[in-house]
Amino acid sequence: MGPEHRGRSRLAKVQDAEVVAGLLHDFNVEFDTPTPGVEVLTSRLRWLLAGEQTFAIIAGSPAVAVALATLRPNVWYRGPVTLLDELYVVPDLRGGGIGSEIIDLLWAVARERSVSLIEIGIDEGDLDARRFYERHGFAATEPGSDERALYYVRELTD
Repeated sequence: MGPEHRGRSRLAKVQDAEVVAGLLHDFNVEFDTPTPGVEVLTSRLRWLLAGEQTFAIIAGSPAVAVALATLRPNVWYRGPVTLLDELYVVPDLRGGGIGSEIIDLLWAVARERSVSLIEIGIDEGDLDARRFYERHGFAATEPGSDERALYYVRELTD
């Protein structure tokens, strides 16, 4: 990672919504995942980033990486639980520490906001992502258990 990227992670502001949207769109395109497009994502992010439950971290100038997280209350924890919705680094810069830098800032923001637990869903076959998150202290088991955790989804559509 070149000097133009190190130490440049920061919380995104509402005015960064289009930059965040572009990176999230690129992430989905890279992995052949549906995306509503940059314009729709920008509109949603302007609204979400203006609130307290969603935050994004961007790295680089221009931005070359993004993390998106949402907070929610949870009956089992004193502080909020955070879902790390996405973490994306442009392909040519992976493996250079940018993702780790973002995770470090994520920890700092989480502590500042009294977060009790951070969750992330990872595709089973994505071994690189699984290794990355395990290296940063995430586990595929619930705290206090040795049973593997599974993440189920059901999309509600019109």
